[in-house]
Amino acid sequence: MAANYATVTWDQLHRDARTLASALMPRGPFKGIVAVTRGGLIPAAIIARELDCRLIESISVVSYAGESAEEQSEPVIVKPATAAEDGEGFLIIDDLVDSGETAKIVREALPKAHFACLYAKPSGRPHTDQYVMEVSQDTWVLFPWDTAPLFVPPLARQSA
Repeated sequence: MAANYATVTWDQLHRDARTLASALMPRGPFKGIVAVTRGGLIPAAIIARELDCRLIESISVVSYAGESAEEQSEPVIVKPATAAEDGEGFLIIDDLVDSGETAKIVREALPKAHFACLYAKPSGRPHTDQYVMEVSQDTWVLFPWDTAPLFVPPLARQSA
């Protein structure tokens, strides 16, 4: 169980994706983008728009299984990024690099690609080429697609 939780709003995610896109501009143009599913899909779409990149491929990696969404297992590629071949000229996008295990398997599959993500934890940081913000290893990041708005009654109507 994570010691801390950090909630990323849609607005924050969009700002951070645009910040990453801006930092990636000098490295382009890219032949295409490979989104690491599922977390990298939305950041990849935003970054593709900002970089005016039309070729978007995906690589599907399963690394969280079991009872808890916080229990990481051995990552397995369930759908390769065949259009990217060895990754030359491609940009890999993910939302977060945590332990680095998913990033390692993706980098092995696409060794010539540039790997960028929005957020990086210390254990995963060495496995990415670029990121926007570092978060502590004991923080579980709650992305907008992980949460739902919930009605909260006014304080005056809540029972003591």
